[in-house]
Amino acid sequence: MNDALIVVAKQPVPGQTKTRLCPPLSPEQAADLYRCLLLDTLALAARLDAADLVLAYTPLGARAYFRGLAPRLFRLLPQQGAGLGERLANALAQQFDRGYQRAVIMNSDGPTLPLCYLEEAFSALGGADVTLGAGHDGGYYLIGMNRLHPALFEGIAWSTEQVVPQTLTTCRDLQLQVHLLPEWYDVDVAADLDRLRRELDRDSTAAPRSAAFLLRAGLRAG
Repeated sequence: MNDALIVVAKQPVPGQTKTRLCPPLSPEQAADLYRCLLLDTLALAARLDAADLVLAYTPLGARAYFRGLAPRLFRLLPQQGAGLGERLANALAQQFDRGYQRAVIMNSDGPTLPLCYLEEAFSALGGADVTLGAGHDGGYYLIGMNRLHPALFEGIAWSTEQVVPQTLTTCRDLQLQVHLLPEWYDVDVAADLDRLRRELDRDSTAAPRSAAFLLRAGLRAG
């Protein structure tokens, strides 16, 4: 394989996971929801034919948890770095060090992302230096490249609406060609949860574990 797809994940802990969804969810429900979002995201990634799969997890002591959760075709990789930017850069760097020619790193809480967006993230790297999937909140759900550009992870105001604008500014400064993917969303706040519910009311197979959670929580009809 020439391509590597990395899914980043954090072990769900009640009171520390998806706290902006509390309310309407309880801390335990929010952690359960994230676990379901992650499982559906891993199933989505596994549908990508032409890439090796990596699960970059945190905290360091959670390897056994994620080995029991993730399909065996995922190689486990502990996240390393003091902040999100360092962790993303290090995860990508390890793939290029292993000889991959293209690497894409994505979030784990947008499980209804169309598969064609992932395929485009890799195919566009045939001409572009960077592929970027902008989120609805100013962050990005995915970034890909055909060699590491560590400056893209430096000086970024993570978890703010400035992430994509700052990343694009750095790309312009470095004269990197960027291919923008269609916008998508993470499930972070109540409005996102409602959007997910509406999607899964139309087609629960898009994220079946998340649909089952919503049913258990009384947030969608059976």
